[in-house]
Amino acid sequence: MARKPNSNQIYQQVVGEINSGNLKPIYYLYGEEDFYLDQLLERFSKIIPPEQKDFNFDLLYGQEVTPAQALSIARSFPMMAERRVLIIRNFLQLSKGGSEDGSPAGHINDFISYIEQPNPSTILVCFDTKKPAGNTNIGKALKKDKKVGFHEFERMADYLIPDWVIDWVRSHHSKEIEPAAAQLLSQFVGNNLQLLSTEIDKVCTFVDTSDTVSEADVKKIIGSYREFTAIELKEAIVKRNLEQSFYISEQMLQHTKSDTGELIRLVGFFNSVFVNIWQILRLSEKGFAKNQIQSELGIGSSWYFNKLWEDASAFRYSDMPRIFEALLDADRSIKGFSTLDSTSILFFLVKRIIG
Repeated sequence: MARKPNSNQIYQQVVGEINSGNLKPIYYLYGEEDFYLDQLLERFSKIIPPEQKDFNFDLLYGQEVTPAQALSIARSFPMMAERRVLIIRNFLQLSKGGSEDGSPAGHINDFISYIEQPNPSTILVCFDTKKPAGNTNIGKALKKDKKVGFHEFERMADYLIPDWVIDWVRSHHSKEIEPAAAQLLSQFVGNNLQLLSTEIDKVCTFVDTSDTVSEADVKKIIGSYREFTAIELKEAIVKRNLEQSFYISEQMLQHTKSDTGELIRLVGFFNSVFVNIWQILRLSEKGFAKNQIQSELGIGSSWYFNKLWEDASAFRYSDMPRIFEALLDADRSIKGFSTLDSTSILFFLVKRIIG
């Protein structure tokens, strides 16, 4: 079975279609990852040259127009141009514009006939946060018709973020970023792609005269000016150095503005780390070779995967239930289900992970 493409791969595919001009007549783009949806809305909006936009580009909101009004625009021909672009945001809310009784407002199912025979001079792009129900007629038509680019944009898994950072720096800033710097940046910011892209802009502006972004650059621009980071704490834990782990933990809490915020961030970070380790160990237990595991997880950066592999080698598959239980208990303690203070919560978590 072919591996399901991630949101970044789908995004690159659609961008490639836009750049080549080899577009489908209809797109339905949905999902939780607003970053890619916003990026694609902007790119589709730029297909029509500015001097032709007044008569050949429309951005509609489903809750503000009826299906009949939207279809009227989709079926109309461009004026003094080769094509027109119609974008409908909140597409599924078009159903509020009419009813099944055939009123002039129409019904969202009226789009089925358009999907079967779309206007060849119109690019219709529909956006929503969710896909139409699979048991509805419009849902079946959008998903099954080959004339529709039907794509879901899910949130990127944490273990894919360092690769994403490397690709984004390369494609949008024509620079390279050291794998260690990409990992550090993803650890500082998390998997919020909008925020990540903003922070990448800052770093790349700072190193404007350099072709490569280093780990030191990221620490200088993005990192808080603390002595230690979560990555260094993770390294101490992996090495089973309890004394060093406690020291780093204490220093991190002493140099943060919010103990609770720092604990939440650390628990989230370690949850991501051990989900990656668990996946590697799980696949190893099944007999997968190292290169097969990297391919199965979809991690492009060999540097990053080798770090994960090295971390995973320090643990056993049988350790995972104990570690995830420790992370869950720490999360509950942070939320008030314990009388322990912040330092005790973190120390207890570290000790339980090390075992």
